[in-house]
Amino acid sequence: MEKKERKLLSKQYNNKLKWVLLLCAFGLGLNLLCNKLIGLTSLPLYLDTIGTIVTARLGGALPGVIVALFTNLILGVGNAESVYFGILNILIAVVAAFWFQSREKRYHVGWLALFVLIAASIGGGIGSVQTWVFDGFSTEGMSGAVTKFFYEQLGWTQFWSQFASGYLFDVVDKTITVIIAILTLRFMPEEVRAKLRFTGWKQKPLKGEALLSVKNAKTSSYSLGTKIILVLLVAFVMIAGVVSWIGLVLFRQFSIEQHAGFAQGVAKMASTIIDPNQVETYLTEGEDAQDYLQVKDLLTQVRDTYPDLQYLYVYQIREDGCHVVFDLDAPDMPGDLPGTVVEFEESFLPYKEQLLAGEDIGTIISNDSYGWLLTEYEPLYDSQGKCVCYVCADVSMSDVKHYEYDFFIKLASLFLGFCAVILATGVWLCTYHLLYPINSMAQTTAEFSYDSDEARKRNVERIRDLDIHTGDELENLYDAFVKATEDSELNFTEMQRKTEVLSLLQSGLIMVLADMVENRDQSTGDHIKKTSAYVRIILEKLKEMGYHAEELTDQYIADVVKSAPLHDVGKIQVSDAILNKPGKLTNEEFEIMKTHTLAGRRIIEQTIQTIPEADYLKEAINLAGYHHEKWNGTGYPYGLSGEEIPLSARVMAVADVFDALVSKRCYKEPYDFDYAMNVIREGSGTHFDPKVAEAFLSAKEEVRAVAERFGGEKPAKTN
Repeated sequence: MEKKERKLLSKQYNNKLKWVLLLCAFGLGLNLLCNKLIGLTSLPLYLDTIGTIVTARLGGALPGVIVALFTNLILGVGNAESVYFGILNILIAVVAAFWFQSREKRYHVGWLALFVLIAASIGGGIGSVQTWVFDGFSTEGMSGAVTKFFYEQLGWTQFWSQFASGYLFDVVDKTITVIIAILTLRFMPEEVRAKLRFTGWKQKPLKGEALLSVKNAKTSSYSLGTKIILVLLVAFVMIAGVVSWIGLVLFRQFSIEQHAGFAQGVAKMASTIIDPNQVETYLTEGEDAQDYLQVKDLLTQVRDTYPDLQYLYVYQIREDGCHVVFDLDAPDMPGDLPGTVVEFEESFLPYKEQLLAGEDIGTIISNDSYGWLLTEYEPLYDSQGKCVCYVCADVSMSDVKHYEYDFFIKLASLFLGFCAVILATGVWLCTYHLLYPINSMAQTTAEFSYDSDEARKRNVERIRDLDIHTGDELENLYDAFVKATEDSELNFTEMQRKTEVLSLLQSGLIMVLADMVENRDQSTGDHIKKTSAYVRIILEKLKEMGYHAEELTDQYIADVVKSAPLHDVGKIQVSDAILNKPGKLTNEEFEIMKTHTLAGRRIIEQTIQTIPEADYLKEAINLAGYHHEKWNGTGYPYGLSGEEIPLSARVMAVADVFDALVSKRCYKEPYDFDYAMNVIREGSGTHFDPKVAEAFLSAKEEVRAVAERFGGEKPAKTN
């Protein structure tokens, strides 16, 4: 491709890119504006996919996905959870892009209603599941009132009540969204819409049937596009698995450390409330001890300050077990009384000696009779430095797991959103940089024709007209393919020219050979030329009359006419004395004359062995060997009858006899034309094939023209 052409294409692409960027900015602005306006009404609607649908309809899936992603990223600045719902907006963009490709589905009310339900299933259905995972059951706001009605009045479960409420409100949201989107598209000028489609062609753009044909190109197994998409999906799944696993491991470690620090902080704070010198008094006197209840109230306030705290208690560790100093009541379990001895849990037995020694045992995660807990023991020392008890804080690991699950869902939502953008970009690049160019080349090549010079030139023009300019190895392949096509066209033309020359040479040699044979017979004159002309007339007439339709192809007729001059080639082995005898041949001489059919057959068979490519000579065998056979079986050399005689030989029999009648020979004068025609008529069904005779007689004027053109002598005999 010329440098000037490349520069022009680059300019056109950059201009197209500017329009698409403008479309993305417009779609993003429309999403944010409508979302802001609906936010002022306090209605439980979002209207944040209007621009997404408009962009996907005008520009395609990729611009729509980009607008969807950035809409939620920007909304996430004010509301962090909006970011996690970006994947829903992206799914709606993809559905809209493919849905509105069909003209039928763009403005038909029924199809639009179905699209609203599908979009609501994504935004309201899947969105409600995400909301349930992130925030649990909620009855706040207008949608919460509907949720409460389903839950309290209809007796539905919390999940299905919230799901139904979210879906219904999203149907309203998407209905308004589609109406605004359709109105926006309706009022947009056609010339503007035409500029906004983000195609990215790297070849001459395809339209109509050509585009459908390339899109639906069949392959023996999976298409290249499917394989690329599968590779991308597998890569994303593997990356997602690795990233999620690493993220979860890091988050779990961080979460445990965070909750351990929190529990340790609570235990330390609680330890500042307790007077270590009063611990023994609390154990012996219990709630009757001075300040016991006040300390317990303060410990309760500390616990209630941290809702994630499961249990808060104070134990004195002895050989016989854990002696309760304080044990605050929990929602699921009342606290033990002071002085109660609690046996060591199995998870704490390895730390018994350390606890008895008053040492710090660090964070312990256990799953015993009190549940799955993260525990921090804070030792409390008296004025003598002796560990008199441990202040213990428990955090439920189920809560930690819930945070991990919540983190995973949010991570997956974010990751899927970005993966969708990457996948859409990959599909777009694959489509315009690989699939369309490759399928266009394959489709164009499959339609190549080689039956004429014009067809072969069209092949070159069609492949060059694709104008593939991907700028990579595919363009190199295309350029090489164009050159190969051009070279093939030139070589094919040259080969055809040489073939035609060779064919003419062969035909010329045949005519020379036939003339040499005929010239030995001083009475035959232009016999081979006239018989060839009669043969062509008969064959074409048979075809016109519908006889032997399957056999009488153009190639067959050409082969028979080309071989006709060789029908008497066997006479080369007959002596001149017999061949040019002026009188009637004796029986012995006639038997020798009849051998020219067998000799002719052998000569042509030997020729075919020498030149196997001369397929047309196969009919010459039939002509030379059987043209003296008769329809009633009385001919020679084999006495064949009816359709046992090859068609070409039956045709030559009529032509040969007729020419012998109207031509001057050394032993006779020429007969009258009409007399000769009558002989053919009378011989129909006995000497000649009736259909062949009929075709010959029906072409009387054409036959007469040939006879007169080669004749020149007035007929001397009429009977």
